[in-house]
This record gives sequence, C-alpha cells and structure tokens, in this order.
Amino acid sequence: MTDHESVHGHDHSDGSHDHGHDTSSASSRKLAAVSAINLLGFLAELAGGLLFGSVALLSDAFHMLFDALAYVMAFAAAYVAARHDGGDRWSYGLHRLEPFAAFLNGLLLLPMVGFILWESYQRFLQPVAIGTGPTLAIATGGLLVNIGSVYVLHGGEMSLNERGAFYHLLGDAGGSVAVIVSTAVIEVTGVHVIDPVIAALIAVVITWSAVTVLRGSGAIFFHRMPLDGEAVRTALVGIDGVERVADFHAWQVCSQLTVATAHLETNVETLAEAEAVTRRVHDQLERYEVDHATVELCPAASDQIVHLDTHGH
Repeated sequence: MTDHESVHGHDHSDGSHDHGHDTSSASSRKLAAVSAINLLGFLAELAGGLLFGSVALLSDAFHMLFDALAYVMAFAAAYVAARHDGGDRWSYGLHRLEPFAAFLNGLLLLPMVGFILWESYQRFLQPVAIGTGPTLAIATGGLLVNIGSVYVLHGGEMSLNERGAFYHLLGDAGGSVAVIVSTAVIEVTGVHVIDPVIAALIAVVITWSAVTVLRGSGAIFFHRMPLDGEAVRTALVGIDGVERVADFHAWQVCSQLTVATAHLETNVETLAEAEAVTRRVHDQLERYEVDHATVELCPAASDQIVHLDTHGH
C-alpha cells in the first residue's frame, strides 16, 4: 500500500490490488464464449417460438437474450474502463460505465416483460395450438445451451462476474425445463392454456432479475453505504492511537471499486506516530475491502474537528 501523508495529516491510498479490475484474459474469454452461446440460443428459440406459436418459448428466448446482453454490456464497459485511465478529466476513469450498463440492462428488460405478459394474456383468452414436437426439440436445445454455458464457467475458482453469470444460467436452465415440461403436458393433455401460463411465470422470473439489477445499480448511483458502518467505526476506534471517529463515509464507483473517507481524532504527537496510525487505519479499511481511502488525522477535540462537524461532515 502506498501511503503519502501531508503536514495536515491527510492520506490518500489506492491500495495494492489495482481495485480488482484486472480481469484475467481466461475469465474474459469464458464470458465472451457464454455470451456467444446464449445469443445463438436466443436466435434458435426466437425462430422456434415464432414459427411454432409457443409464447413460452418466446419468453425463454428473451430471457436468454437479456442474459447474453448483460454479459456483453458488462464486459464491454469493463474493457473500456480498464483501458481508459481518465487522466485529470475523469478522476476514477470510466468505471461508472459498469453500473450504467447494468441499469440499462434492467430498464430495457421491463418492456420485454410487458410484451410477454400481453401475449400470454391474449393466448390465455384465445389458446393457440402449438407445434409441440418442434417446440420440445428447440426447448431441449435451449437447455443444452444453458448446460454448455454452465460447463464453460464451472471449474476452479470463479470470479464475481462469473458467479453472477453462473447463477443466471441456472435460472435460464430452469426456464428451459419449464418450457419442456409444459410442452410435454400439452402434447399429452391437449390443454394449450398451459403455454401462456408458463410464459407468465417466466416473465415473473425475468422481472425479479430486472428489479435486482436496477436495485444494485441504483444503490451505486445513490451512494448507498456498501459496508457495515457501525462495524467499521468500531474497528477504527479500536486502533491504537485513534481516539474517536469524527466522520466516516463509504460509497462505490462501481461494484468492484469502494471508496471511503475517514476523519479521526488522535492522541499522537509526532509525525512518525501519525504515519503509523494512518497505516494501521488503511490496513483495517482494506480488511473491509475498501480500495481507495482518504484519511485525515486531527488532534483530539481540536477546532478543526469542530469546524468539520459544523459543516455536516
């Protein structure tokens, strides 16, 4: 960790782990492969749903498309952010592209859900005969696509993005199974209303995914505290040389870059002691996965602390 302390006790540190943005080439290749596989699966299911009249197959196709676009947008944003340092114009580079891409993914998904629910409602009122044989074959192909994607991602230690994709793919596999089961039931019973009912259930799952993405990106945009603030304050007060936490804030630039500021009262008297306290503070914040911290040490009960408090810091 690189520490630099001025005469006034300010310290800025970026940490020694490069904010966790150095995604390995192997991880990028895996997710690029998963995106391509899911796009092909989407095209197959979309064509099958249109040709053979299954709205459940269409809904599963759109679910697959959403996940594929999510992977593409997230890694396009990460690729640009990792290769653009921002210079003096963008102090944190372009890492905000990640939550922005996630927000667009979630927002664009809602009209898709509306379309699926409308089509399901129309099919519920007027059931349409579907080509169960071809639909079953294509849905089975979609399930194989999901299983293949899971196989590509699984094995060894998965990154955070890979784990997110892994769980999404398990959900997609569940959607494909639902389409297969409903199509088989229609083939046996001849009750075609099952198709729009299954499509509506898949739409509910897609809505849950969209809301989760919107909440996550919204939390970053509106600077929700990503840490347990009380636990961090308690840990900081427990550091030798720290008398009181006068002020502490933490927020995220993106999901992998957490920033914090801390204004602390200290009882140390020399610059060397202050540097040691500052180092201990950074070590403690790093345990809470803070990537960039700004630490200010002030004498206990000083006028400077009172000044900061009166300004609402």
